[in-house]
Amino acid sequence: MSSVPFVSGISGYHAHVYFDAVTLEQAQVLCESAAGLFDVEMGRVHQKPVGPHPCWSCQLAFSPKIFSELVPWLTLQRNGLTVLVHPLSGDELRDHRDYAMWMGNIEVLDLSAFSK
Repeated sequence: MSSVPFVSGISGYHAHVYFDAVTLEQAQVLCESAAGLFDVEMGRVHQKPVGPHPCWSCQLAFSPKIFSELVPWLTLQRNGLTVLVHPLSGDELRDHRDYAMWMGNIEVLDLSAFSK
């Protein structure tokens, strides 16, 4: 397998795992498992909408180097949870609006904080 160069301008990625009161424990186990298996920085488990996210969520921050391992793992392990994955390109609006990748339901984000 040949090595593909990383896209310049992407410094990392965030995966936001969405959940509610019923799926809180499931989401917490998923995020803690990801942090234990991969070089991932797990954020707080927010039991309220935070930032542009309309649902309760937990952020997983990771480098482009593990994208090809972590994202397929999340795809198979999310068990019905919605996950938003976006790059960190330096343009938060485009990262969340134009470059977003969704697993599960596509949620409507509140992008007003990113307005220029």
